[in-house]
Amino acid sequence: MALVHVPLWAVCMLRVALATVYFQEEFLDGEHWRNRWVQSTNDSQIGHFRLSSGKFYGHKEKDKGLQTTQNGRFYAISARFKPFSNKGKTLVIQYTVKHEQKMDCGGGYIKVFPADVDQKNLNGKSQYYIMFGPDICGFDIRKVHVILHFKNQYHSNKKSIRCKVDGFTHLYALILRPDLTYEVKIDGQSIESGGIEYDWNLTSLKKMEKTSAESKDWEQVEDSKSQDWEKHFLDASASKPSDWNSELDGDWQAPMLQKPPYQDGLKPEGIDKDIWLHQKMKNTNYLTEYDLSEFENIGAIGLELWQVRSGTIFDNFLITDDEEYAENFGKATWGETKGPEREMDAIQAKEEVKKAREEDEQDLLMGRFGGQENIFQRFHKRDEL
Repeated sequence: MALVHVPLWAVCMLRVALATVYFQEEFLDGEHWRNRWVQSTNDSQIGHFRLSSGKFYGHKEKDKGLQTTQNGRFYAISARFKPFSNKGKTLVIQYTVKHEQKMDCGGGYIKVFPADVDQKNLNGKSQYYIMFGPDICGFDIRKVHVILHFKNQYHSNKKSIRCKVDGFTHLYALILRPDLTYEVKIDGQSIESGGIEYDWNLTSLKKMEKTSAESKDWEQVEDSKSQDWEKHFLDASASKPSDWNSELDGDWQAPMLQKPPYQDGLKPEGIDKDIWLHQKMKNTNYLTEYDLSEFENIGAIGLELWQVRSGTIFDNFLITDDEEYAENFGKATWGETKGPEREMDAIQAKEEVKKAREEDEQDLLMGRFGGQENIFQRFHKRDEL
């Protein structure tokens, strides 16, 4: 059989076709972003966003994103998309963030909300499913939050995941898999991974859930006594025969007796104590009921945070079920502009150094001329005397 050679571009296109993209935002259509994103009006002091690529960038248009503009403000803005459930599927949440102002204290994280979130009233008390991204405040707090909403509570990853603290654009990605594993990536590199039930301290809750489930099963067994049933029990009155030879006959066991039907208000005669052989029914569903990373009604993404100094730029938002698509999207966006961004920053830094040196030299020259002028004035006054 002849081998069929499939072009690489065809394989890539097939992969894209198989991926489900729930949300993707690059802000490439100018001010039309305001038609998709809703600013919260919960408080008159909430800060405003603008579309900007910042003071330095890799590409002036491609690097434009939502930038915070006011110091010492809360920010709350969100965008909706068609609701979906990630049950049984991989969930990838990815975006870029750039702390151009060299963040001293403030958030750079995003939140994923249920579809019924009140966008106009978005605030710190609005329920969310996932909170993910960097948070910086002084030298003590420089971490990546990964918070999941489960059983009406928020649970944080117990591992300390360090974030980037420089002024360049960085790519953050969170992957939640249906096998209850997760991965956190920064700039395409895996920096943390593991099991959700362990890294979120949920094993204790899992044990409580399991115990509760088994208790319910036992209660159901007890309740079933109101119906006719038949059980077997050991004959407690029986004793080992005198001619029983353990070596020849093996270990002796009491004979089994069949219990008569048991009905409400009736008790079988001659039975004072039963030795039951059946075991408690094990509930095997508590694991599937324990949806540690499954969310039924995902429908919005947003920024709800506080910043002391503004200037952060958020861009290249993506929510998908395909890890490879997310990786390729990151390479096509952040991957293409990260190098030119650093080059532009380096050029600007050299220009600033050059300008500062010229200003220093100018001040020095002015000081010299100023000194000679003072000497001339001093001699001139002496001649007048």
